[in-house]
Amino acid sequence: MKVMHILTLAFLIPFSLTAQTAGSREETPPFSTNEGTLVGAGRYNIRNSYISDDINYTGWGLQLLNERMRNTSRFNRRLSVQQMFYVDLSSTLNPAKTISELSGFAEYSYGYHYRFQPAPQLKLLAGAAVHGLFGFLYNTQGSNNPFALNVDADFSLSAAAIYSFRLRDFPLTLRYQADMPLVGAAFSPGYEQSYYEIFGLGNYSGIVHFTSLHNKFSMRSFLTLDFPVSNCTVRIGCLSKLYYSDINRIEMHRVSHGFMIGLAKEFVSFGGKRLKNKHLYQSAFY
Repeated sequence: MKVMHILTLAFLIPFSLTAQTAGSREETPPFSTNEGTLVGAGRYNIRNSYISDDINYTGWGLQLLNERMRNTSRFNRRLSVQQMFYVDLSSTLNPAKTISELSGFAEYSYGYHYRFQPAPQLKLLAGAAVHGLFGFLYNTQGSNNPFALNVDADFSLSAAAIYSFRLRDFPLTLRYQADMPLVGAAFSPGYEQSYYEIFGLGNYSGIVHFTSLHNKFSMRSFLTLDFPVSNCTVRIGCLSKLYYSDINRIEMHRVSHGFMIGLAKEFVSFGGKRLKNKHLYQSAFY
């Protein structure tokens, strides 16, 4: 009889453990990834004293933004990770509309936010991110220095508020986020130093500079609204960017305000399977 009891326990224990594991999985929904891809257009105001003295160029540009956000298991599941990739192209004119400048910029940031939740519908996020930028500015009628590079990397502070609510029976999610670089490094030639001296003759001395609020101020603010349309989630937003630097007596001023529209989706990273029922997963966004 004892042998039969032992065999019975050995047979039932695996099933019991499996049931407990399944139950724990049901109690702890898996993490999902929220991804949004938006395109838009905006108004630009650009000045770079290296190629255009103290003249502001204004015009329009195209924008593309992709962002991903997901929760992590750290800090009692209150820490989320966010990636943002942004590209824009613009064409601007001087006040007399006789000379044009072309610009292109690409940015990437990777950061973490800690979540405070004072109410079920409201999430307050605070954190930091590493951020990199690479861009160019080309003056179509420049003679001596028609081209300028803009390269920098920094450590940024980030904060956001996400509020989910209903307008009658229509679900909406409103988000505001602001990011501001604190310290970093930037590439800048000397005031009268040409790019030929740097890349042609190899004169690399003094082209990388420490940046902080004393010589660079930048801020990115992002306001979005998510709402369902048929089987899709539409995301519209306003993106404002301010960049100002004064390094090596070269002033860079770049301001843009744009309207963007695109789609957002929620999916499980493993296999890329989308989730239809929100109660079955833990979202960092909704």
